[in-house]
Amino acid sequence: MIRTVTAALLAGAVAGCGSTEDGITRINLYNAPQQNIQLIADRCNRLAAGRYRIIVNVLPRDANGQREQLVRRLAAGDPGLDVLGLDVTWTAELAEAGWIREWTGSHAERARAGTLAKPLDTAVWRGRLYAAPYNTNVQLLWYRADLVERAPVTWQGIMEAAERLAAAGKPAYGEVPGAQYEGLAVWLNSMVAAAGGSILTPDGNAVALGPPALRALGVMRAYARSKAADPSLSNTHEDEARLAVEAGRAAFEVNWPYVYASMAANRPDLLPHFRWSAYPGIDGPGRPPLGGANFAISRYSEHPREAFEAALCLRDPESQRLAAIKDGLPPTIEAVYADPELAQVYPMRQAILDALETAAPRPKTPVYQNVSTVIAAVLSPPAEIDPPVTLAALRRQISDALQSKGVLP
Repeated sequence: MIRTVTAALLAGAVAGCGSTEDGITRINLYNAPQQNIQLIADRCNRLAAGRYRIIVNVLPRDANGQREQLVRRLAAGDPGLDVLGLDVTWTAELAEAGWIREWTGSHAERARAGTLAKPLDTAVWRGRLYAAPYNTNVQLLWYRADLVERAPVTWQGIMEAAERLAAAGKPAYGEVPGAQYEGLAVWLNSMVAAAGGSILTPDGNAVALGPPALRALGVMRAYARSKAADPSLSNTHEDEARLAVEAGRAAFEVNWPYVYASMAANRPDLLPHFRWSAYPGIDGPGRPPLGGANFAISRYSEHPREAFEAALCLRDPESQRLAAIKDGLPPTIEAVYADPELAQVYPMRQAILDALETAAPRPKTPVYQNVSTVIAAVLSPPAEIDPPVTLAALRRQISDALQSKGVLP
Protein backbone atom coordinates (compact mmCIF):
# COMPACT_ATOMS: atom_id res chain seq x y z
CA MET A 1 0.00 0.00 0.00
CA ILE A 2 2.82 2.44 0.90
CA ARG A 3 4.58 1.80 -2.41
CA THR A 4 1.30 2.22 -4.32
CA VAL A 5 0.47 5.53 -2.68
CA THR A 6 4.02 6.79 -3.14
CA ALA A 7 3.86 5.90 -6.83
CA ALA A 8 0.60 7.78 -7.13
CA LEU A 9 2.12 10.84 -5.49
CA LEU A 10 5.07 10.76 -7.86
CA ALA A 11 2.81 10.29 -10.85
CA GLY A 12 0.78 13.30 -9.79
CA ALA A 13 3.89 15.40 -9.28
CA VAL A 14 5.22 14.49 -12.71
CA ALA A 15 1.83 15.13 -14.31
CA GLY A 16 1.73 18.56 -12.75
CA CYS A 17 4.92 19.57 -14.58
CA GLY A 18 3.41 19.94 -18.04
CA SER A 19 0.28 17.79 -17.82
CA THR A 20 0.39 16.68 -21.44
CA GLU A 21 1.36 13.46 -23.14
CA ASP A 22 1.45 13.11 -26.92
CA GLY A 23 -0.43 16.39 -27.12
CA ILE A 24 -3.26 15.06 -24.92
CA THR A 25 -3.98 16.88 -21.68
CA ARG A 26 -3.57 14.69 -18.63
CA ILE A 27 -6.25 15.09 -15.95
CA ASN A 28 -5.28 13.61 -12.62
CA LEU A 29 -8.17 12.11 -10.68
CA TYR A 30 -7.53 11.43 -7.01
CA ASN A 31 -10.17 9.08 -5.67
CA ALA A 32 -10.80 6.65 -2.84
CA PRO A 33 -10.16 2.98 -3.67
CA GLN A 34 -12.88 1.77 -6.02
CA GLN A 35 -12.51 -1.48 -7.90
CA ASN A 36 -13.93 -0.33 -11.23
CA ILE A 37 -13.00 3.35 -11.31
CA GLN A 38 -10.47 2.64 -14.07
CA LEU A 39 -13.22 1.10 -16.20
CA ILE A 40 -15.27 4.27 -15.77
CA ALA A 41 -12.26 6.47 -16.53
CA ASP A 42 -11.48 4.44 -19.66
CA ARG A 43 -15.00 5.03 -20.94
CA CYS A 44 -14.64 8.78 -20.39
CA ASN A 45 -11.28 8.78 -22.11
CA ARG A 46 -12.83 7.16 -25.17
CA LEU A 47 -15.60 9.75 -25.18
CA ALA A 48 -13.05 12.56 -24.83
CA ALA A 49 -11.57 11.55 -28.19
CA GLY A 50 -8.18 13.06 -27.44
CA ARG A 51 -9.32 16.24 -25.65
CA TYR A 52 -8.00 14.85 -22.34
CA ARG A 53 -6.93 11.63 -20.69
CA ILE A 54 -7.95 10.85 -17.12
CA ILE A 55 -5.18 9.35 -15.00
CA VAL A 56 -6.52 7.48 -11.99
CA ASN A 57 -4.60 7.98 -8.74
CA VAL A 58 -5.76 5.96 -5.73
CA LEU A 59 -5.91 7.61 -2.32
CA PRO A 60 -5.36 5.68 0.94
CA ARG A 61 -8.15 3.36 2.03
CA ASP A 62 -9.09 5.15 5.24
CA ALA A 63 -10.91 8.49 5.10
CA ASN A 64 -8.47 10.28 7.40
CA GLY A 65 -5.56 9.28 5.19
CA GLN A 66 -7.41 10.43 2.08
CA ARG A 67 -8.21 13.82 3.57
CA GLU A 68 -4.72 14.35 4.93
CA GLN A 69 -3.07 13.68 1.57
CA LEU A 70 -5.42 16.03 -0.27
CA VAL A 71 -5.18 18.80 2.33
CA ARG A 72 -1.39 18.73 2.48
CA ARG A 73 -1.01 18.87 -1.30
CA LEU A 74 -3.65 21.56 -1.73
CA ALA A 75 -2.06 23.65 1.02
CA ALA A 76 1.18 23.45 -0.97
CA GLY A 77 -0.57 24.62 -4.16
CA ASP A 78 0.27 21.37 -5.95
CA PRO A 79 -0.75 21.66 -9.64
CA GLY A 80 -0.73 17.87 -10.02
CA LEU A 81 -4.27 17.56 -8.64
CA ASP A 82 -7.20 18.15 -10.99
CA VAL A 83 -10.35 16.19 -10.08
CA LEU A 84 -10.74 15.36 -6.40
CA GLY A 85 -12.99 12.66 -4.97
CA LEU A 86 -14.22 14.11 -1.69
CA ASP A 87 -16.16 12.70 1.21
CA VAL A 88 -19.39 14.68 1.51
CA THR A 89 -18.22 16.22 4.81
CA TRP A 90 -15.15 17.90 3.25
CA THR A 91 -16.89 20.38 0.91
CA ALA A 92 -17.10 23.21 3.43
CA GLU A 93 -13.51 22.78 4.60
CA LEU A 94 -11.93 22.87 1.14
CA ALA A 95 -14.25 25.56 -0.20
CA GLU A 96 -13.66 27.85 2.77
CA ALA A 97 -9.91 27.42 2.34
CA GLY A 98 -10.22 28.44 -1.32
CA TRP A 99 -8.74 25.17 -2.53
CA ILE A 100 -11.58 24.04 -4.83
CA ARG A 101 -13.32 25.90 -7.64
CA GLU A 102 -16.95 26.95 -7.67
CA TRP A 103 -19.12 25.22 -10.28
CA THR A 104 -20.83 27.84 -12.45
CA GLY A 105 -22.60 28.23 -15.77
CA SER A 106 -23.26 25.15 -17.87
CA HIS A 107 -21.02 23.01 -15.68
CA ALA A 108 -23.22 23.77 -12.67
CA GLU A 109 -26.40 23.21 -14.67
CA ARG A 110 -25.22 19.78 -15.78
CA ALA A 111 -24.11 18.86 -12.26
CA ARG A 112 -27.50 19.81 -10.82
CA ALA A 113 -29.66 18.24 -13.55
CA GLY A 114 -31.59 15.26 -12.20
CA THR A 115 -29.51 15.07 -9.03
CA LEU A 116 -31.30 14.12 -5.83
CA ALA A 117 -31.78 17.03 -3.42
CA LYS A 118 -29.99 15.71 -0.32
CA PRO A 119 -26.83 14.56 -2.14
CA LEU A 120 -26.75 17.83 -4.08
CA ASP A 121 -26.90 19.84 -0.86
CA THR A 122 -23.70 18.15 0.37
CA ALA A 123 -21.87 19.84 -2.52
CA VAL A 124 -23.05 23.33 -1.56
CA TRP A 125 -21.29 25.74 0.80
CA ARG A 126 -22.65 29.20 1.63
CA GLY A 127 -25.16 28.89 -1.20
CA ARG A 128 -22.59 28.08 -3.89
CA LEU A 129 -21.94 24.78 -5.67
CA TYR A 130 -18.40 23.50 -5.13
CA ALA A 131 -18.67 19.88 -6.30
CA ALA A 132 -20.72 17.46 -8.37
CA PRO A 133 -22.28 14.55 -6.45
CA TYR A 134 -20.86 11.22 -7.61
CA ASN A 135 -22.43 8.68 -5.29
CA THR A 136 -24.60 8.79 -2.22
CA ASN A 137 -25.19 6.49 0.72
CA VAL A 138 -27.79 6.13 3.41
CA GLN A 139 -28.16 3.74 6.30
CA LEU A 140 -31.12 1.37 6.71
CA LEU A 141 -32.18 -1.08 9.40
CA TRP A 142 -31.31 -4.62 8.33
CA TYR A 143 -32.89 -7.58 10.09
CA ARG A 144 -33.42 -11.32 9.96
CA ALA A 145 -37.01 -12.08 9.05
CA ASP A 146 -36.64 -15.63 10.37
CA LEU A 147 -36.17 -14.14 13.85
CA VAL A 148 -38.68 -11.27 13.82
CA GLU A 149 -41.90 -10.98 11.82
CA ARG A 150 -41.58 -7.27 11.15
CA ALA A 151 -38.89 -4.67 11.56
CA PRO A 152 -38.99 -2.44 14.66
CA VAL A 153 -39.62 1.22 13.89
CA THR A 154 -37.85 2.71 16.91
CA TRP A 155 -34.72 2.06 18.99
CA GLN A 156 -37.02 1.11 21.84
CA GLY A 157 -38.64 -1.42 19.53
CA ILE A 158 -35.27 -3.01 18.80
CA MET A 159 -34.53 -3.21 22.53
CA GLU A 160 -37.86 -4.90 23.21
CA ALA A 161 -37.37 -7.38 20.35
CA ALA A 162 -33.88 -8.13 21.64
CA GLU A 163 -35.26 -8.90 25.10
CA ARG A 164 -37.67 -11.44 23.62
CA LEU A 165 -35.04 -13.04 21.39
CA ALA A 166 -32.51 -13.27 24.21
CA ALA A 167 -35.08 -14.89 26.49
CA ALA A 168 -35.73 -17.48 23.79
CA GLY A 169 -32.02 -18.18 23.40
CA LYS A 170 -31.89 -16.73 19.89
CA PRO A 171 -29.50 -14.17 18.31
CA ALA A 172 -30.60 -10.85 19.80
CA TYR A 173 -27.99 -8.16 19.17
CA GLY A 174 -28.78 -5.03 17.20
CA GLU A 175 -25.41 -4.03 15.77
CA VAL A 176 -24.54 -0.31 15.80
CA PRO A 177 -21.19 1.30 14.87
CA GLY A 178 -20.27 2.52 18.36
CA ALA A 179 -16.49 2.64 18.31
CA GLN A 180 -14.65 5.90 18.94
CA TYR A 181 -14.64 7.13 15.34
CA GLU A 182 -16.86 8.90 12.80
CA GLY A 183 -19.57 6.24 13.09
CA LEU A 184 -20.29 7.28 16.67
CA ALA A 185 -20.64 10.94 15.66
CA VAL A 186 -22.95 9.86 12.84
CA TRP A 187 -25.13 7.94 15.30
CA LEU A 188 -25.47 10.99 17.56
CA ASN A 189 -26.24 13.26 14.62
CA SER A 190 -29.09 11.05 13.46
CA MET A 191 -30.44 10.61 16.98
CA VAL A 192 -30.48 14.36 17.64
CA ALA A 193 -32.18 14.95 14.28
CA ALA A 194 -34.80 12.31 15.13
CA ALA A 195 -35.49 14.18 18.38
CA GLY A 196 -36.07 17.36 16.40
CA GLY A 197 -32.75 19.10 16.96
CA SER A 198 -29.30 19.59 15.45
CA ILE A 199 -25.70 19.62 16.60
CA LEU A 200 -24.86 23.01 15.09
CA THR A 201 -26.88 26.08 14.15
CA PRO A 202 -27.84 26.32 10.44
CA ASP A 203 -24.90 28.62 9.69
CA GLY A 204 -22.50 26.13 11.28
CA ASN A 205 -21.01 28.79 13.54
CA ALA A 206 -22.38 27.76 16.93
CA VAL A 207 -23.51 24.77 18.97
CA ALA A 208 -27.23 23.99 18.99
CA LEU A 209 -27.92 20.68 20.82
CA GLY A 210 -30.27 21.48 23.75
CA PRO A 211 -33.28 19.37 24.89
CA PRO A 212 -33.37 17.18 21.73
CA ALA A 213 -29.76 16.18 22.36
CA LEU A 214 -30.51 15.36 25.99
CA ARG A 215 -33.27 13.04 24.87
CA ALA A 216 -31.08 11.48 22.16
CA LEU A 217 -28.28 10.81 24.66
CA GLY A 218 -30.75 9.12 27.00
CA VAL A 219 -31.84 6.71 24.26
CA MET A 220 -28.23 5.97 23.27
CA ARG A 221 -27.31 5.19 26.88
CA ALA A 222 -30.35 2.96 27.33
CA TYR A 223 -29.55 1.11 24.11
CA ALA A 224 -25.91 0.59 25.04
CA ARG A 225 -27.03 -1.03 28.34
CA SER A 226 -29.80 -3.16 26.83
CA LYS A 227 -29.92 -6.75 25.59
CA ALA A 228 -29.68 -5.34 22.07
CA ALA A 229 -26.15 -4.07 22.65
CA ASP A 230 -23.35 -6.36 21.53
CA PRO A 231 -20.71 -6.54 24.32
CA SER A 232 -18.26 -5.24 21.71
CA LEU A 233 -20.40 -2.16 20.91
CA SER A 234 -17.65 0.26 21.93
CA ASN A 235 -15.30 -1.38 19.40
CA THR A 236 -17.79 -1.88 16.58
CA HIS A 237 -17.30 -0.30 13.15
CA GLU A 238 -19.49 -0.89 10.08
CA ASP A 239 -17.61 -4.04 9.10
CA GLU A 240 -17.76 -5.59 12.58
CA ALA A 241 -21.52 -4.97 12.56
CA ARG A 242 -21.82 -6.62 9.15
CA LEU A 243 -19.76 -9.63 10.18
CA ALA A 244 -21.75 -10.15 13.39
CA VAL A 245 -24.95 -10.52 11.39
CA GLU A 246 -23.31 -12.77 8.82
CA ALA A 247 -21.90 -14.93 11.63
CA GLY A 248 -25.42 -15.44 13.00
CA ARG A 249 -24.75 -13.60 16.28
CA ALA A 250 -27.09 -10.66 15.64
CA ALA A 251 -30.67 -10.13 14.55
CA PHE A 252 -30.38 -6.49 13.47
CA GLU A 253 -27.86 -3.95 12.23
CA VAL A 254 -27.96 -0.33 11.11
CA ASN A 255 -25.64 -0.08 8.15
CA TRP A 256 -25.06 1.00 4.55
CA PRO A 257 -26.56 -0.96 1.61
CA TYR A 258 -23.27 -2.71 0.80
CA VAL A 259 -24.17 -5.28 3.45
CA TYR A 260 -26.72 -6.85 1.12
CA ALA A 261 -24.14 -7.77 -1.52
CA SER A 262 -21.83 -8.99 1.23
CA MET A 263 -24.54 -11.24 2.65
CA ALA A 264 -25.27 -12.61 -0.83
CA ALA A 265 -21.60 -13.47 -1.30
CA ASN A 266 -20.77 -14.73 2.19
CA ARG A 267 -24.00 -16.22 3.55
CA PRO A 268 -26.33 -17.08 0.67
CA ASP A 269 -28.21 -19.36 3.06
CA LEU A 270 -29.22 -16.35 5.17
CA LEU A 271 -29.96 -14.05 2.24
CA PRO A 272 -33.65 -15.13 1.84
CA HIS A 273 -34.22 -13.98 5.44
CA PHE A 274 -32.14 -10.77 5.21
CA ARG A 275 -34.53 -7.83 4.95
CA TRP A 276 -34.36 -4.06 5.19
CA SER A 277 -36.52 -1.31 6.62
CA ALA A 278 -36.43 2.38 7.54
CA TYR A 279 -33.71 3.58 9.90
CA PRO A 280 -35.09 3.52 13.46
CA GLY A 281 -36.06 6.64 15.34
CA ILE A 282 -37.21 7.75 18.76
CA ASP A 283 -40.96 8.19 18.23
CA GLY A 284 -41.20 6.61 14.77
CA PRO A 285 -39.01 6.16 11.67
CA GLY A 286 -35.71 7.96 12.16
CA ARG A 287 -33.41 10.31 10.27
CA PRO A 288 -30.84 8.02 8.61
CA PRO A 289 -27.16 8.97 8.25
CA LEU A 290 -26.22 10.38 4.85
CA GLY A 291 -22.92 9.54 3.17
CA GLY A 292 -21.36 9.56 -0.27
CA ALA A 293 -18.70 11.23 -2.37
CA ASN A 294 -18.48 14.28 -4.64
CA PHE A 295 -16.10 15.40 -7.37
CA ALA A 296 -14.43 18.78 -6.92
CA ILE A 297 -11.92 20.65 -9.07
CA SER A 298 -8.67 21.82 -7.55
CA ARG A 299 -8.02 25.56 -7.51
CA TYR A 300 -4.50 24.77 -8.69
CA SER A 301 -5.42 22.63 -11.70
CA GLU A 302 -3.67 23.95 -14.81
CA HIS A 303 -6.48 22.60 -17.02
CA PRO A 304 -9.76 23.49 -15.28
CA ARG A 305 -11.91 23.33 -18.42
CA GLU A 306 -10.89 19.75 -19.15
CA ALA A 307 -11.07 18.89 -15.44
CA PHE A 308 -14.71 20.02 -15.24
CA GLU A 309 -15.56 18.04 -18.35
CA ALA A 310 -13.80 14.95 -17.01
CA ALA A 311 -15.62 15.19 -13.68
CA LEU A 312 -18.98 15.53 -15.41
CA CYS A 313 -18.30 12.40 -17.45
CA LEU A 314 -17.10 10.47 -14.40
CA ARG A 315 -20.44 11.12 -12.69
CA ASP A 316 -22.84 11.10 -15.65
CA PRO A 317 -25.77 8.61 -15.63
CA GLU A 318 -23.85 5.81 -17.33
CA SER A 319 -20.84 6.22 -15.04
CA GLN A 320 -23.11 6.17 -12.00
CA ARG A 321 -24.92 3.11 -13.35
CA LEU A 322 -21.59 1.29 -13.72
CA ALA A 323 -20.48 2.36 -10.25
CA ALA A 324 -23.76 1.14 -8.78
CA ILE A 325 -23.83 -2.23 -10.52
CA LYS A 326 -20.13 -3.09 -10.33
CA ASP A 327 -19.05 -1.35 -7.11
CA GLY A 328 -22.25 -1.05 -5.10
CA LEU A 329 -22.24 2.76 -4.94
CA PRO A 330 -25.79 4.23 -4.79
CA PRO A 331 -26.35 6.82 -7.56
CA THR A 332 -27.04 10.51 -6.96
CA ILE A 333 -28.95 10.89 -10.26
CA GLU A 334 -32.53 9.82 -9.61
CA ALA A 335 -33.21 8.43 -13.10
CA VAL A 336 -30.48 5.80 -12.71
CA TYR A 337 -32.58 4.01 -10.08
CA ALA A 338 -35.10 3.11 -12.80
CA ASP A 339 -32.52 1.06 -14.72
CA PRO A 340 -33.74 -2.59 -14.79
CA GLU A 341 -30.26 -3.96 -14.18
CA LEU A 342 -30.05 -1.96 -10.96
CA ALA A 343 -32.94 -3.96 -9.50
CA GLN A 344 -30.70 -7.03 -9.25
CA VAL A 345 -28.03 -5.18 -7.27
CA TYR A 346 -30.39 -2.96 -5.30
CA PRO A 347 -33.68 -4.73 -4.58
CA MET A 348 -33.93 -2.15 -1.78
CA ARG A 349 -33.52 0.81 -4.16
CA GLN A 350 -36.93 2.30 -3.30
CA ALA A 351 -36.06 2.13 0.38
CA ILE A 352 -32.86 4.03 -0.41
CA LEU A 353 -34.78 6.71 -2.31
CA ASP A 354 -37.30 6.99 0.53
CA ALA A 355 -34.50 7.26 3.09
CA LEU A 356 -32.82 10.02 1.09
CA GLU A 357 -35.95 12.11 1.58
CA THR A 358 -35.51 12.15 5.36
CA ALA A 359 -31.75 11.63 5.72
CA ALA A 360 -29.84 13.68 8.29
CA PRO A 361 -26.77 15.31 6.73
CA ARG A 362 -23.85 15.87 9.03
CA PRO A 363 -23.20 19.45 10.18
CA LYS A 364 -21.72 21.80 7.60
CA THR A 365 -18.59 23.45 8.93
CA PRO A 366 -15.01 23.91 7.69
CA VAL A 367 -13.83 22.24 10.92
CA TYR A 368 -16.11 19.22 10.74
CA GLN A 369 -13.16 16.87 11.26
CA ASN A 370 -12.47 18.48 14.63
CA VAL A 371 -16.15 18.42 15.60
CA SER A 372 -16.47 14.75 14.71
CA THR A 373 -13.33 13.81 16.63
CA VAL A 374 -14.58 15.61 19.73
CA ILE A 375 -18.02 13.98 19.59
CA ALA A 376 -16.59 10.48 19.26
CA ALA A 377 -14.22 11.05 22.20
CA VAL A 378 -16.92 12.42 24.50
CA LEU A 379 -19.43 9.64 23.70
CA SER A 380 -17.04 6.71 24.04
CA PRO A 381 -17.96 4.26 25.42
CA PRO A 382 -21.72 4.71 24.83
CA ALA A 383 -22.68 2.70 27.92
CA GLU A 384 -21.05 5.37 30.12
CA ILE A 385 -23.06 8.26 28.68
CA ASP A 386 -24.51 10.41 31.50
CA PRO A 387 -26.98 12.56 29.53
CA PRO A 388 -26.73 15.93 31.37
CA VAL A 389 -23.00 15.61 32.06
CA THR A 390 -22.25 14.34 28.54
CA LEU A 391 -24.34 17.10 26.99
CA ALA A 392 -22.44 19.76 28.90
CA ALA A 393 -19.13 18.24 27.77
CA LEU A 394 -20.31 18.11 24.16
CA ARG A 395 -21.41 21.75 24.20
CA ARG A 396 -18.11 22.91 25.70
CA GLN A 397 -15.79 20.83 23.53
CA ILE A 398 -17.66 21.33 20.24
CA SER A 399 -17.64 25.08 20.89
CA ASP A 400 -13.87 24.90 21.32
CA ALA A 401 -13.56 22.83 18.15
CA LEU A 402 -15.44 25.48 16.17
CA GLN A 403 -12.76 28.02 17.16
CA SER A 404 -9.97 25.84 15.76
CA LYS A 405 -7.38 27.71 13.75
CA GLY A 406 -6.22 26.15 10.48
CA VAL A 407 -7.56 23.19 8.56
CA LEU A 408 -5.69 20.19 9.91
CA PRO A 409 -6.81 19.06 13.37
